[in-house]
Amino acid sequence: MNLIRQNNPWNFFDQLQRELYMPATAKRSKRKNETEQANWTPSVDINESEKAFTLLADLPGVTPEKIDILSEKGVLTIKGERTIETVENTEKQPYLERQSGTFYRRFTLPESADTDAISAKSEHGVLIVNIPKQEVASARKIEVMH
Repeated sequence: MNLIRQNNPWNFFDQLQRELYMPATAKRSKRKNETEQANWTPSVDINESEKAFTLLADLPGVTPEKIDILSEKGVLTIKGERTIETVENTEKQPYLERQSGTFYRRFTLPESADTDAISAKSEHGVLIVNIPKQEVASARKIEVMH
C-alpha cells in the first residue's frame, strides 16, 4: 500500500492571513530578507490576563537551542528548526506526517506589551512566551484657552 502525504489545504489561507495582518515594517524587512522562509508553521494559542499575554506554541521535538525569539519595533518573531531523523530502508518508502525544517511566526505586539520583560521557556514540547503588560498612558482631552 502506498501512502501519499497530502498538503495542508489551509496553508494558503494561513499565509494569506500572515500577509494581510503583517505590519508594514515587517513587510519591508521580509522583502529585504527573502531567505526567511518556513517549511511549517507551529500552532499557537494566545491568552490574555490582567497582567500579561501568554503565547503557547506547539514545538514538539524542538530543543530550546534551536529556537530564536526576537522582539523588535513592536513585532515578536519566533523562528527555529526541527529535524527528524529517518531510518534508511531500501525496501519500503517511509510514511512521514510530522513536518520538519524551519518554522517562522511573527506577531504584532500591542502598545501595552512590556518588551523589556518578555521571558520564554520550553516545557514538554510547548514553548511558553510570557509578555508582561505595562501601564499605557491614557488619552486625555486638553481644553483650549481663550
